[in-house]
Amino acid sequence: MAVKIRMSRQGRRHRPFFRINVIDSRTPRDGTIVERLGHYDPLEKAADKQIVLDLERVKYWLDKGAIPSDSVSEMLLRKGIKHKYAAEKKTRRTLARQRARKAGLPFLKSERKTEEAPAKGAAPEAEKK
Repeated sequence: MAVKIRMSRQGRRHRPFFRINVIDSRTPRDGTIVERLGHYDPLEKAADKQIVLDLERVKYWLDKGAIPSDSVSEMLLRKGIKHKYAAEKKTRRTLARQRARKAGLPFLKSERKTEEAPAKGAAPEAEKK
């Protein structure tokens, strides 16, 4: 069974509240859960109350092979839990950046926009001549 640590949305419209759960990867976002590990309240002002986790159980599930989602992975890093999936993502990203640079392609959206802006500005000048 492929297990993931991911969030399920709770709360009402414009008042999001997320539970951080261990879920079988084949179930939908708000489907049945294996275990509840904590919660995340993005509207909470106090940083210590914003993310509440049972760190021992999180470490247990990571040791068992549970894969955190990208957003949960960032939260775990903020809480001081380092895991192999964050390091793997960082190495994949640097390799992709290197391949893009070698090919002369933009890697980030901001780079793509800066390359398109001069191209769009140059087109009308060519038509005027």
